[in-house]
Amino acid sequence: MPAAGQGARVGGPLPKQYLPLLGQPLIMHTLQAVLAHPDIDGVMVVLAADDTHWPGIGRIHDKPVLTCIGGAQRAESVRAGLLALPDNVSAADPVLVHDAARPCITRNDITRLLAAAAGHPVGALLGAPLRDTLKHANTAREDIGTAPRDGLWRVFTPQLFARGLLTRALDAALAAGIEVSDEAMAIEQLGLRPLLVEGREDNIKVTTQADFALAEFVLGQRA
Repeated sequence: MPAAGQGARVGGPLPKQYLPLLGQPLIMHTLQAVLAHPDIDGVMVVLAADDTHWPGIGRIHDKPVLTCIGGAQRAESVRAGLLALPDNVSAADPVLVHDAARPCITRNDITRLLAAAAGHPVGALLGAPLRDTLKHANTAREDIGTAPRDGLWRVFTPQLFARGLLTRALDAALAAGIEVSDEAMAIEQLGLRPLLVEGREDNIKVTTQADFALAEFVLGQRA
């Protein structure tokens, strides 16, 4: 679970993963949701080197919460998390990468992802087909055309790959100087094709202040 970012778009002295959401830090909702799944054995939280806000939690739902230090880029942080996993996690074992700022992930979506990935040779990631109309804009933000949306998906997390495969893909991307925006992009650079699994569209990534209100609504409705 990469959590080394500062969340600059939210603003304020606290990184967004520690901002309050329904009375507790955002990251706590995410950790509790992930670790409540019976097939998840534990979590490695990747922190910034200067993080002074991590509460030092060692277990949630009687499962280990481990930590390590990440890097400047997402790929560096995820790679650090993979390398820091315990030795009993083999290169062939599946590992899920999930954004700390996605607290609305559901058990059913994780279950569907695990089942789909088990039958695919590369791995899988959650997402949803794009339903909005896309527009091209010029530098003046004027509409200059409509882009086709056939075959386009919005991508979520978790994303699931074997520990060894994902480590190799991230190593290759970093060595080539390719800044990947998600783990699947690193896998794509190896010429492989992960499986897209449709998930709930309320699995939002909290990025702005308005997203906090939406996440509170989603979690409140479920409660």
